[in-house]
Amino acid sequence: MSPSRRHEALAWAVPRLRRSRELDSPEAERARIGQWHATLGRRLPTLLVPRFAQRFSVVTEVLTGPAGEFASYVVTPRGTDPHRTVLYLHGGGYVAPIDPFHVRYVCRLATDLGARIVLPDYPLAPEHTWRDSHDAIAALAARWAGDAGGAGELVLAGDSAGGGYALAIALTLRDRGGPQASRLLLHSPWVDLTAGTPETERFTVRDPWLFLGKLQAYAEWWAGSPEDLGRPEVSPALADLGGLPPALMFCGTRDTLAPGCRLLARRAAETDWDLTYVEAHDLIHVYPLLPLIPEARAAHRRTLEFLS
Repeated sequence: MSPSRRHEALAWAVPRLRRSRELDSPEAERARIGQWHATLGRRLPTLLVPRFAQRFSVVTEVLTGPAGEFASYVVTPRGTDPHRTVLYLHGGGYVAPIDPFHVRYVCRLATDLGARIVLPDYPLAPEHTWRDSHDAIAALAARWAGDAGGAGELVLAGDSAGGGYALAIALTLRDRGGPQASRLLLHSPWVDLTAGTPETERFTVRDPWLFLGKLQAYAEWWAGSPEDLGRPEVSPALADLGGLPPALMFCGTRDTLAPGCRLLARRAAETDWDLTYVEAHDLIHVYPLLPLIPEARAAHRRTLEFLS
């Protein structure tokens, strides 16, 4: 089936609105992102959620990592007492903060599932690496999975870099024992930062949004050192995948990250991990988060069936 006209319109528009382009050099990109980060207010961007303040309450928790404190937002539909928590790790190549489309998506999840959403605003590369937030977020996930505050059950979810981060946190919870997530929800997760996944160069030619040079630079910054690129906390697709909770993963084939998702699905099939992989022909990166397209509505229905 061919992509819808609405999808094709967004496939053209989104990369242009995001000013997507290949980097000039890693040094210039680092300087550009550093200047951008200096302007960020790091507040929860709610402008795409109608009547947000009337519909949702927000509590800001403070997490502490090796590099200092960072915020985690707990978003709850007003008038509810949720018994499910979705800990959502946002995408953005580990260099971009939570954006309005992330908040729009998680608020829809919260409403349709009757769940609270936990959104860590983790420290970003290139100023920070995975070491500055991973243990704090793993502890946060374990706390919610342990039924703190009547959570009932925990879903770990994320898109793109955040999808890889969610899987890495699930691996850490498994290895440490104790409370575990009940489900994983992954949208076009970035799960192999080593750039060694076969076919990546072929797929990136048709991707209008992601650029391989940028991904390679962002991966090196997030890892912090070449030795850490293959660690489970950074490239979870390369880890032992046994014993993880059931997972649902979406990816389109007009996506540079599709070969990594295929690698994850193949490796999961060699273990006892129950991973359902939904690959959509010719759709772009994180298509289930895009507004007003039928492909995203279909993915949302399948997500609700999986999580309900």
